[in-house]
Amino acid sequence: MIVMKRQTAIKIIIDILMTLALLFLMGYPFWGERAHEWIGTGLFVLFILHHILNKQWYSKLCKGKYPLVRCFTIIINILLMLAMLGLMVSGIILSNHVFTFVPLSGMISVARTMHMTSSYGGYLLMSLHLGLHWGMILSMIRKHLHLEKSTMRQHLFSIIGLLVALYGLYALIQRNILDYLFIRTAFVFFDFNEPIFLFYMDYLAIMGTFIFLSCFYLVLSDYKKR
Repeated sequence: MIVMKRQTAIKIIIDILMTLALLFLMGYPFWGERAHEWIGTGLFVLFILHHILNKQWYSKLCKGKYPLVRCFTIIINILLMLAMLGLMVSGIILSNHVFTFVPLSGMISVARTMHMTSSYGGYLLMSLHLGLHWGMILSMIRKHLHLEKSTMRQHLFSIIGLLVALYGLYALIQRNILDYLFIRTAFVFFDFNEPIFLFYMDYLAIMGTFIFLSCFYLVLSDYKKR
C-alpha cells in the first residue's frame, strides 16, 4: 500500500512538472534559446518516465469494452504522444546547444514547421488530457485539504471554470493559436513589450478552456448514460 501511494505521488509530481515545463516552453522568446533547450530536454526525460510508470495502460489497451469516453481518451493520449515525439525530434534537429553532437542537418525548414505545430498541438492536447483526469485531481486536492463535498462550492467552481474557459477562448482567437497549429503562417508572432504575467495568464486560460471542454464532455457522457 505504501509503495502504491509513493508511486502515485511520483506520477502526480511528474505530471505537474511536465505541465509546468510545457507552459514554460510556450514563452520561448522570454527566456532565451539555451534555457528553452534545457527545459525541453527535461520535458523529454519526464515524458519517458511518465510512460514507464504508466506502462500498464498499454497492457490494458486491447482489453475490455470501448465506450465513447474510452475511445476519446485513447485518441487524445495517442495524439498527445505523437505531438510530444514530434516536438522532441524536431527540437533535437533545431538544437544549437544541448544536442549539437547529433549529426542532423538539411531538415531545418521541416523541423521548424514540425516544432511549431507539435508544440501548440501538444499544449492543447495536454490540456484535454488534464481535463479527462480533472475530477480525480480535484478529489485528491479535496482529500489532502480535508474538505467535505459542498454543492455550493461545486457550483461556484463550475461558474469560475466557465468564465476562465470563455476568456481562454478569447485568448485562443486573439493570439492566433489555431493559425500556428494548422500551419496557416510560417512564423509565431510575439510581442516583446508584453508583460510576461499577461502572456502566461492567457496561456493558463487557454489551458483552462480545454480542461473545461474535456470535463463538459465527461459530464455530458455521464448524463446520456443516465
